[in-house]
Amino acid sequence: MRIGGVDVPHDRQLVGHSDADVLLHAVTDALLGAAALPDIGRTFPNTDPTHYNRDSAEMLVIAAHKVTEAGYQIVNLDCVVNAERPKLADYMDAIRHRIAGILHLSPHDVGLKAKTGEGMGPVGAGDVIEARCVALVESAEP
Repeated sequence: MRIGGVDVPHDRQLVGHSDADVLLHAVTDALLGAAALPDIGRTFPNTDPTHYNRDSAEMLVIAAHKVTEAGYQIVNLDCVVNAERPKLADYMDAIRHRIAGILHLSPHDVGLKAKTGEGMGPVGAGDVIEARCVALVESAEP
């Protein structure tokens, strides 16, 4: 299972049109939204066969470029992954560094938290993994 651009061993896989990296999709959407650009579904529609099995890191690079073209620079990210399993504690630094590398940020500018569902709801049952991200961008204009 790929989360945040890092392969995490697990007995299940996420399902999606692209590689289904739930965290990179959340980061992509947060960046596009922070710059008031069309969301991930409109920028990379699943009706376009070129996006089938597409690497989410590649989509994030394109989205970051669109943010820059719109006159913004990325300041930092605050991300949360809600998953009962796999446990992400051993992968947190690798994920932060991978996202930072994709976006040419310092790992210190990528916040990441992992939460469980405490056995409640679809996350707690292990049926879904959710990710959220808030992105701070600022105008690149002086």
